[in-house]
Parts: sequence; structure tokens; C-alpha cells
Amino acid sequence: MLPHLALLLVPALEPADAARFASLALDCVHREYPNKIAHVMNSDADAKPPRDLTPAFYGCYDWHSSVHGHWLLARVARLYPKEPVAAKALAALSRNITPANIEKETAYIEGPGRATFERPYGLAWLLALAQELRETKSPLAEIIRPLERAAVARFSTWLPKLSHPVRSGEHSQTAFALGLALDYADAADPQFAALIRACARQFYSRDKSCPASYEPSGEDFLSPCLAEADLMRRVLPAEEYPAWLDAFLPQLPYSPLTVTDPSDGKLAHLDGLNLSRAWMLAGIGSALPDRHPRRAPILALAEAHGKAGLASVTGKHYEGGHWLGSFAVYYATGRGIK
Repeated sequence: MLPHLALLLVPALEPADAARFASLALDCVHREYPNKIAHVMNSDADAKPPRDLTPAFYGCYDWHSSVHGHWLLARVARLYPKEPVAAKALAALSRNITPANIEKETAYIEGPGRATFERPYGLAWLLALAQELRETKSPLAEIIRPLERAAVARFSTWLPKLSHPVRSGEHSQTAFALGLALDYADAADPQFAALIRACARQFYSRDKSCPASYEPSGEDFLSPCLAEADLMRRVLPAEEYPAWLDAFLPQLPYSPLTVTDPSDGKLAHLDGLNLSRAWMLAGIGSALPDRHPRRAPILALAEAHGKAGLASVTGKHYEGGHWLGSFAVYYATGRGIK
């Protein structure tokens, strides 16, 4: 059984499980097809295969899954450097993250008509990858810098113009992306961090009574209510957060979910929802005082979702599960919880 993540001093993930989850990324980061691309074409010249359009992140079915597949490899290599999987992970990262590939990735993102490309979900994971490489002191951190700067610029241009947050349970959700981006910015870019905090306060500080009973939608992999609460524990002072949480989420009507068809890529999102709920609940619980009456029940609910989510990461169905290893590693290594 996993210990409560808020109390972890070392990763809860056993090396064998880390290697198993990493194997899902190793299987897909160089696997070009099947591939689902969101690609704005400006002319016939843009009719190219994924490996030519985005040569670093062309695998894993779609761009954002490739990015967080690379994040998974960087995370596992960092935490388990003496395990055999670390060498495989580093080799895969070095094969894709090259100066030439990143130059093409940056040019692609900055191309005409692509202002909304992977905004905000994929760009947030790109920043998480950059953060992981920097904290590992990997030479790849400097190589990926041009693409990292492009992602920060994209966020910095978009956020001041965003009049309302996006409260979906999928890729467009604002709160989840701002949480990842803020973790990056706190470590790397104080000006960007200040912008994120200001926007988060503008969007969410006055929110009350989130309709948690309406969740989930049938294809969610993120919780709108929990993602907001997980973001705001990063934004609000520690002494303010418990009262904000009580007003925003007075009840937690959540229980682990079951996927009816794990081979269906959209329906399988609920497996990821179990895992993202788990890490968000763990983060929320970690921000409450030790003796706060809600802390223990929230951490217990996190553990229940985590157990259900980890059991679903089998790799049996590629379209439905190629991305789940990243969510499992994010949860089981306590990423995002200081």
C-alpha cells in the first residue's frame, strides 16, 4: 500500500514499477503511428508526417503525450539512476532532444496559425519536462531552452487576454495547466510566476461551492474542482487556504471510477482521472495543517483513487493507455508536492 504522499520523504514507487511505467514511454516515444495530430496547414508544403513536423515529440499518439512521456523518462532516470531503466531512458531522451530537433519544434510552434497549438495542456507538460531536466542538471536542459522559452512566451501572451478560466475536464482546462506552469515558474522564472499567481487569483479566489456532484463528465481525465483547489494551495498563503477550501469544496463526493471499455481512448480517460484526482487530493491534503479535521479523510480518498488508478496502468490497450504511465509516475513520486 502506498503511504500518504504528503508525508513522503522518498519516492513511493518501487523500482520494478518505475521500470514498468517507463517501458510504456520507451515503447511509444519513437512510435510514430497511429498518430493523432492537431495540425494547421498553411499550404501543400505542410502535408508532412509527424516525424518531420515535430521531430522531437512525434510519438506516443499525440504531441502532448509524447512530451509527458519524455517527462516520465526524465523523472525515472532522475529518481532511479542506478537501475537499468535509467540508461534506456537517458538514451531515448538524447535521441529525440537534439539541437536540430528542438529548432524545428520551436519553428513549428511559432509558425503562422499555431498560436493555440497545445495550449495550455501540452505547453504545461513541456515546462514540466524542462523543469525536470534542469533539476537533474541534464545537458538536455540547455538544448530544450528555445522551446521552453517559446512555451513561456505563449502563456505570457495568452493569460493577460484570457477573460475567464476554462473549466473543462480535458486538455483545455486552465487550472491544471497553471499548476504545472507555476511549479516550473517558481523554480525558473519569477516574473512568469507572478503572472500566473495574479491570473489564478483573478480567476479563482472568489469561487465558492464548486459543483463537485456534477463530476465527472464521461470523458474527463481531470477534475475541474480538484484541479482548481490543487492550484490554489500553491497560490494562497498557508493561513488562508483552509478557509478558502471549506468555502469552495465543502463536500468531496468523489469515489474511484471504473472504465467500461479501456480500449476506447476517450472512455479510458477515467483511468487517468483516478490518478489525477489522487495527486490533486494528496496536494490539497498536504496544504492543510496536520491536525485539520479534513486532512486525514482527504489523504485517505487520495490513496483510494491512487490504488484504483495504478491498477489500470497495464499497457494492454495502446490508444487508451499509452499516456497513463506518466500520470502514474506523477502521482506515485509525489511530484508537485513540496
